[in-house]
Amino acid sequence: MPIQRLNHAVLFVRDVERSVAFYREALGFKVVMGMRGAAFLQASGSSNDHDLGLFEIGAQAGPSGAGRSTVGLYHLAWEIDTLEELERIALKLGELNALVGASDHSTTKALYAKDPDGLEFEVSWLVPADLITEEVLGGRGDIKPLDIAKEKERYGARTRGGVGVSIPA
Repeated sequence: MPIQRLNHAVLFVRDVERSVAFYREALGFKVVMGMRGAAFLQASGSSNDHDLGLFEIGAQAGPSGAGRSTVGLYHLAWEIDTLEELERIALKLGELNALVGASDHSTTKALYAKDPDGLEFEVSWLVPADLITEEVLGGRGDIKPLDIAKEKERYGARTRGGVGVSIPA
């Protein structure tokens, strides 16, 4: 049977409480179970048991060398429903000094941020299948700066993203 989707991710962090506070404030995750040195969080729009597990390894932990000096995970990507929500999250990540980039990948509009341990993640809105035109497809492979206001004008602030792409039509 083929894989259907990613159910959850688990991260090693220096301080679980600090990371929980960040993911709550930045992305609206809620704690569904916690224990000493660990927490399991669920995204607000999820029906998963949990979407993110956090395990504390302590303040002495060095920074991740993934992609620079070691192999490892580059980033996690979470999908959101609307460009309005993407804009709200961009503002929140900016307030938290966590936003490190915003890119237009033609069919995907993406924010990039780092958590308190410097682990990178992406928050993205996917153009619905019925709005993917030849013009949009022609831009694939090009990475441009993201202009959320322009994308809201083009696609609508509350248009549900990913329909027919990552979620059934």
